[in-house]
Amino acid sequence: MNKLKTRYMGLELDSPVVVGACDLIENPANLKKIEKAGAGALVYKSLFEEQVKLEEIRLSNLLESYNERNAEMTQVFPGTAYAGPEEFLEKLKRVKQNMGIPVIGSLNAVFENTWVKYAQGIEQTGVDGLELNFFNVPFSFDKTSTEIEDEQIRIVQQVVGTVKIPVSVKLSPYYTNLLNFLSRLNKTGIHGVVLFNKFFQPDVDLDQMKHTSPWNLSHEKEYRLALRYSGLLFGQGYGDVIASRGIMEGDDVIKLLLAGAQAVQVASTLYKNGIERIEEMNSSLTAWMNYKGYSAIDEFRGLLSRENTVNPTIYKRAQYIDMMLNSGKLVGGETV
Repeated sequence: MNKLKTRYMGLELDSPVVVGACDLIENPANLKKIEKAGAGALVYKSLFEEQVKLEEIRLSNLLESYNERNAEMTQVFPGTAYAGPEEFLEKLKRVKQNMGIPVIGSLNAVFENTWVKYAQGIEQTGVDGLELNFFNVPFSFDKTSTEIEDEQIRIVQQVVGTVKIPVSVKLSPYYTNLLNFLSRLNKTGIHGVVLFNKFFQPDVDLDQMKHTSPWNLSHEKEYRLALRYSGLLFGQGYGDVIASRGIMEGDDVIKLLLAGAQAVQVASTLYKNGIERIEEMNSSLTAWMNYKGYSAIDEFRGLLSRENTVNPTIYKRAQYIDMMLNSGKLVGGETV
């Protein structure tokens, strides 16, 4: 019996450790390592519509620069390395065909109609599910939060109504009332939510006086916000809740499962500690379950959720107030 079986978007997995969308999967050798290490599934790197459009513009500009060349040229057009949606989808199809674990497609589009178009293309590759990667950067002072949320709800409704594979939504925590938005999302027919996205944030190089794009890996303990919402959502009928961000080791996985998550997504820890970290996480989880006498994840999942914990105030502001009132007391011999 496999103790580590769980669900992800309604799919049965042999492990709750899922590899999140990242560049590691671009290397075929890594794909085999991921499967051998015991990952329950992998999310293929996102199809970004903005990247597709940018490549189209670059290709168009490059080809136009050859319009006035003379007849002595050996070829009319230069060699190009355009990687549009067709090439992306072909790569995804090959990955699905060669993997023995579930493969989830990921999509980040711009326009409502192209969300549906690309979702259909991803479905045709044969993947087991689709993750919609939502990230809205406020750029207009006039667009309201309601307009943003309504647009995202429409997109999910259209995608869910079009494709037949299970759909999840990967979200940021930056909603006025995330629980209300999740309640609205739940009514669209999605199979799960991934909490939370790790976003690119610009920085500044003071010597060069210019913007930089730093490598944006997660940090230890960054999972705590996902833990809070996993605990709040458990038992509330919101489908499969997948925790993400800052999950570095086996103990982190156990904590998220205790809070109520169905599975976890990992990426940064694989960059920092190698793909073999997946096997270490599974081993740690198995050892802890043996020590506690659990034979299946569902026997302990959600035991520390808001619904089941003996201290439900841990998920409320009351806990914050208590910490502030006791901030001057000694903890471990030191004043905090």
